Amino acid sequence: MTTALRLYNYELDDSCYKVRLALSLLGVQCEMVAVDVFPGAEQLTPAYLAMNPLGRLPILCDGDFVLHGTEAILAYLARCYDASGHWLPTDPKPFASVMQWLNFSARDLDVTIAARQQALFDTEGDEAALRSASYSVLRIMDDHMTERGFSGAEWFAAAHATIADVALFPAFALSRDFGIDHDEFAALRRWTRRFRQLPGFKTMPGIPDYH
Repeated sequence: MTTALRLYNYELDDSCYKVRLALSLLGVQCEMVAVDVFPGAEQLTPAYLAMNPLGRLPILCDGDFVLHGTEAILAYLARCYDASGHWLPTDPKPFASVMQWLNFSARDLDVTIAARQQALFDTEGDEAALRSASYSVLRIMDDHMTERGFSGAEWFAAAHATIADVALFPAFALSRDFGIDHDEFAALRRWTRRFRQLPGFKTMPGIPDYH
């Protein structure tokens, strides 16, 4: 089946996984183009820098439209392919909550990506400092879901799963790769069990089955 969508993808990348996950949850067909990030650094070659001058993946092409920035891609897919409006709500309060957590994902969870890359690919960084900072942001997520649980809420930003949950899921699910003990995050474990039950959920290497 031909599709106008094309994702430049690295299978072990947290951010690329977010987009693959969203595509699967939305039931959207997309051509995958493999990029040699480690060790090839192909994303830094002129052809890729022409699409994203920052030299990062993922990059999504929809025909002639080129988009980078993981959270922007998630929002674009939700607006284009979710007729229900659940994944990116239009009601102001849940919409704002989704945007709040997308901002958290784009900025504060960078440290979890750096910690995982340092552990898997020996990139630069202080291992202990990256793990400590990652623990702190995951604790913020766990505290939020603990508080949400007091009122019976099961998702980060709305009464149902949204792209906020998609954006946040890999940071915790893949954190064992850099030494985070999941037993210390009970609320996130409950959330990940619910997340894994969503129709269209797909996993990736490094995500445990025991949640």
